[in-house]
Amino acid sequence: MFTTDKPIIFAFHSYPWLIHRLTYRRTNHKNLHVRGYQEEGTTPFDMLVMNDLDGFYLVGDVIDRVPGLQNVGAHVKQMIRNKLIEHKQYINKYGDDLPEVCDWTWHY
Repeated sequence: MFTTDKPIIFAFHSYPWLIHRLTYRRTNHKNLHVRGYQEEGTTPFDMLVMNDLDGFYLVGDVIDRVPGLQNVGAHVKQMIRNKLIEHKQYINKYGDDLPEVCDWTWHY
């Protein structure tokens, strides 16, 4: 179902262990990285952040795992870290997600 030698980042809507149980002993299981629900977070976006399912975390995961992206993606990872710090500070102060998250809309 998946590649035999490349990293796989699987954003799952439930508990990660379910996918690991299904794929255990399969070829390339060591490169399967499942992100899913871990019962953490206080706001909708914070729940994604605390469960490693937000877009920032997933982009960072790709940069870390795809050969050749670590050097060229270093500045993106720093931007991600800065944005997640801003997110945490905003939630602590206002108890809600950042306006850019709450007000985001798909334009297509």
